[in-house]
Amino acid sequence: MKDKTADLAGPGIGTYPEVAKSLPEGYHPVLTPMETMKALFAVKGFIEEGLCRELNLQMVQVPLIVTRESGINDMLDRDGSCTPVEFPCGLGITPRLNAQVVQAATKWKRPALRQFGCAIGEGICTDMRAIRKDYFLDHDHSAHVDQWDWERVITAADRNLGFLRDIVTRIWKVLHGAGVLAAERYPALAGDFPPIPETLQFIHAEEILEMYPDLPRKERETRLLQEFAPAVFIIGIGYPLADGYPHEMRAADYDDWITATEAKEGRPRHGLNGDILVWNPVTRRRHELSSMGIRVTKESLVAQVEMARQTENLALPYHQAILNDEIPLSIGGGIGQSRTYMYLLRKAHLGEVSVSVWPDELVRICEERGIRVLR
Repeated sequence: MKDKTADLAGPGIGTYPEVAKSLPEGYHPVLTPMETMKALFAVKGFIEEGLCRELNLQMVQVPLIVTRESGINDMLDRDGSCTPVEFPCGLGITPRLNAQVVQAATKWKRPALRQFGCAIGEGICTDMRAIRKDYFLDHDHSAHVDQWDWERVITAADRNLGFLRDIVTRIWKVLHGAGVLAAERYPALAGDFPPIPETLQFIHAEEILEMYPDLPRKERETRLLQEFAPAVFIIGIGYPLADGYPHEMRAADYDDWITATEAKEGRPRHGLNGDILVWNPVTRRRHELSSMGIRVTKESLVAQVEMARQTENLALPYHQAILNDEIPLSIGGGIGQSRTYMYLLRKAHLGEVSVSVWPDELVRICEERGIRVLR
């Protein structure tokens, strides 16, 4: 049996010889760099308008920096492997503010619903930028992160898998439509590639484990996309599965991954969250586009931080706001912008659609394979 713990906490650590093996041979970009930018911004506008229409959202401004003491920054995983960029802020202030660059706006959005006066069924969408300095930089991970971070007010009755599936289906409708738009404007994007799947399949992480019990998470996902469907939403990410491991680590204080849901053969399943993954025909690899979920209640928040052994965080303002019913119940998520452009515009590397810093070794490897990364 292969090691199942190696890829539980996100991208982890790799090597550039491994990255070289993962990049496609004989790659020729369909669009020039300038054509790529034109297509990218057409897709961007379509998706932002579509998300706002389908989910009843309004585009709003989003912070780049928050204070450490707010507890509002996204710690991404539960193992402490990803820490934010931090710096003193505010000339002439004693003491200066302990500022952090956001790693994602996941936790900021829920209090923001109250700040913007959103009623039940209304929400916000953001054009979020973040820095994740502790990522290994490969073909689809960058230190610069761009996401459509969105959040919507819900009722207690909405906290179920049927509602989650409806929201996910609406999001996929928008992403699929963006792919159709891009192909209409640039017919070469169709080429020899299969069309963007119109339908997204739903499956629980426990079912995937039953299908591939001896494989670690990323290999399970790869086999699933090859053998089950090229576009899936994996439900239930964060709670330990039947083998004792979660499908992947999730932070304990936003998505609800502990609540029991539907049962199969007398065994309850857990989790009101999940990920959208697709098969990328260019890279011939699994490709994650989005993570989302129904957010914790005060009861599930306490249960999750206890399981994660992070109960000290309950004293932070964000957590106190949940415990004291000061912010609404919600559902929300983040859709990777560059990940989506990479998939829809048939790119082999994230750096073809996102300007960032890249190691010289990675740039050299890419150039050898006809990939030009933007810097």
